[in-house]
Amino acid sequence: MSSVSLNARRVDVPDSFQAIQDFCWEQGWTDGLPVVPPTEPLVREMLAGYGGEPATSLGTMQPRNAQATLEKLAINAVMAGCKPEYFPVVVAAVKAALDKDFNLGGNAATTGGAAQVVIVNGPIAHELGINGDAACFGPGSRANAAIGRALRLVIRNIGGLIPGEMDKATLATPGRYSFCFSENESRSPWEPRNIQLGYAGGSSTVTVAAIRGVYTIMETTVATGLEVLQTIVGSMKAVGVSNYYQIGTGAQIVMVICPEHAEEIAASGLDKNDVREFIYQNARMPLSQLVGRAHYGNRNWPSWVDETNPETLVPIVKSAEDIVVIVAGGDGRHSAWLAGWGVTRMATEEIIKRA
Repeated sequence: MSSVSLNARRVDVPDSFQAIQDFCWEQGWTDGLPVVPPTEPLVREMLAGYGGEPATSLGTMQPRNAQATLEKLAINAVMAGCKPEYFPVVVAAVKAALDKDFNLGGNAATTGGAAQVVIVNGPIAHELGINGDAACFGPGSRANAAIGRALRLVIRNIGGLIPGEMDKATLATPGRYSFCFSENESRSPWEPRNIQLGYAGGSSTVTVAAIRGVYTIMETTVATGLEVLQTIVGSMKAVGVSNYYQIGTGAQIVMVICPEHAEEIAASGLDKNDVREFIYQNARMPLSQLVGRAHYGNRNWPSWVDETNPETLVPIVKSAEDIVVIVAGGDGRHSAWLAGWGVTRMATEEIIKRA
């Protein structure tokens, strides 16, 4: 890798950590937190974690219409604090985010302030220490923090999603600093997502989702998995949940079930597909509670939604396939559902280690 040409422009900054931080901030390159100075040796080392020519582009990133080259990705991964061995995951996450149906330019610029979530499956999660167990949504894991942050810095610096400029989020979310976790496959009673999607055993994948928020559900009382699902669905039926208005544009949901709830649901004879179907059939709101409020002015309903009948039940997603079920977290019987932004489709890429 040392013999290949790097194309990014060089800048001279005083040899001071603070001066480098100030310079990066003034250029609009940071999320407000300190960054690792992207020196040429560190960028070359990052690229060596993947292989390929630095000028290779993964595609055009909206809304700036800039080329997402491996070199640019490596610069941002260095700044985010990634180790070189994390870089294949970052590359796969960016590939997924560039999928046309993911609509990055929309979900990253929206006033809704969607967060781009990285969900990792397969043996690479264990190899790199990507946390899918206790506190997996929060701080404490270098791999989670750095990989999720790398994607966000790429979106900011290549895509041009700077708050107040292209990024028009009304409030945004802490998930826009970093949001990355793995499926807790060792404690799941079901097949992991990569195997469900048809990838080979031993494969590793990244799924990227754009979400509006995290809704946590505590259920420590009921005796059966079916009752657990009833509690989860109950938390989904509320005025102001935008998903009900955007089923026609493909709004999706990530259902994150903690290991204890997953075991209870499995003991009730249900698998992931059953969970998806149960949520689809039961997370429904009557039209009378949706008309004239919340996101009604921007509604997009399929023709089978009878707007003349106030008792029509509108599902939270268009079909059961629009719900992705992941087992993650530690002990404590807290699960969560991640409300998807309205005009996006989750994208999955296999993680390829080429170096």
